[in-house]
Amino acid sequence: MENDDTIEGKHSDESKKSKNKSHAHKQYLEHKMHKNQKKYEIATWVLGAVSTILLIALLIVLTTGKNLSTKGISEAELKTKTVDYLSKLLPGQTVSVDEIKDEGNIYTLKLTVAGRSYDSYATKDGKLLFPSAIDLSVNPETMSQSQQPAQANVPKTDKPVVELFVMSHCPFGTQAEKGILPAIRTLGDKVDFKVRFVYYAMHGEKEVKEQLTQYCIQKNEPDKYLKYLACFLNDSAGQGSIDASNDCIESIGINTNKLESCKEEADAQFEITKNLNDQSKWLSGRFPLFNTDKEANQKYGVGGSPTLVINGVQVNSGRDSASFLASICNAFNEKPEECNTQLSSTTPGPGFGYDSVAAATAAGCGV
Repeated sequence: MENDDTIEGKHSDESKKSKNKSHAHKQYLEHKMHKNQKKYEIATWVLGAVSTILLIALLIVLTTGKNLSTKGISEAELKTKTVDYLSKLLPGQTVSVDEIKDEGNIYTLKLTVAGRSYDSYATKDGKLLFPSAIDLSVNPETMSQSQQPAQANVPKTDKPVVELFVMSHCPFGTQAEKGILPAIRTLGDKVDFKVRFVYYAMHGEKEVKEQLTQYCIQKNEPDKYLKYLACFLNDSAGQGSIDASNDCIESIGINTNKLESCKEEADAQFEITKNLNDQSKWLSGRFPLFNTDKEANQKYGVGGSPTLVINGVQVNSGRDSASFLASICNAFNEKPEECNTQLSSTTPGPGFGYDSVAAATAAGCGV
C-alpha cells in the first residue's frame, strides 16, 4: 500500500503535477499538524470536553452569586452571537440554539451542534460560553469513577480485525481517521482494517455521495483506498467537496469506469438514493439511512461516528496515532515488532485538514 500510483498523462507537465500531488499527500500523512491548536481546543470543549478554568468560573457564579458580567446582552443577541461563532468554529456543521433561559446570574442554553444536543451556559455579557456545570450534590469520587470508560475485553487473535465506523463529513469521524491512518500504515497487512459507515448520514447529500464513493473504492481497489482517504481528508478549503474527491481519484489513479459501475450497483442494492429521496424513511425524520454496513452496525450496536471495533468488540481509544496503535496491538496474540513503533501522541484537530491539533476528546456525531 506504500507504493504511489501515478497517472500516465499525454504531456510531461501533467505527469509532474500528478507526482507533486502524490508527494504532497504523503507529506500530510506524516502528521503535518502544528498550528491553530487553540482554535480546536475550543471546539473540543464546545462539543463535550470540559475546560477546568471555565468550570471554576462557572462555580463562582453558581456558588457565590457573583455576576461575571458588567453589562448584559439580550437573549436574541446571545443566540445570534453563539450561532455565528460556533458556525465559524466548525464550518460545514449545523449549529442551532434551541432554547435560552435567564437564570439570574447566567443564561442557560440548549444547543444542537452536528446533530448532538448540549446543555450549556453563558455569562450575561455574552463573553463566556460554558460546556456544562458541575452538580455539587454529587460525591466527586463517585462522579470521577463513573466517568472512567469501561475497559473492553477484546479477544486476541493472530491478525486483528479493525473496523472504524464513521460518517465521512463528521468532524470527529475525520479526526479519528487522521489519527488511525499512521497506525494502520505501520501495521500494514498484519491487521485486517476497514472503514465502515454508520447506518445513517447527518451531513446531507454530499455525505451520502461521498460514502458511496469510498465504499466502492475500498471494495474495488483496497490497495488505493487509504491513499485516497488521506488525500480527501486534506480538503480543509472545501470541507470534503466533490472537487477534492475527483482530484484525489485522478491523482491516485483510481479506475473511474469500475468506480461508477460499482456505485450504480451499490446504489441499487442498498437503496441509497431511494432512501435519500424518501424522507419518510429517515431516522427520526431527520437523517437519511445509509445501509452499506447495516448488518455490521446492528451486530456491534454502533450508534454514531466514530466507533472503533476491534475483533468484534467496541473499544474506547484516544484519537492520536500512538493510542490507536496501542489499542490495536493489545488485540494480538503475539505483538509484532511494528507495535514498538513510536507514533505521534498528538490528537489531530476535528474536521478536514492536517494543520491543526486538539485536546483529547470523546465527542462524536450521533443521535
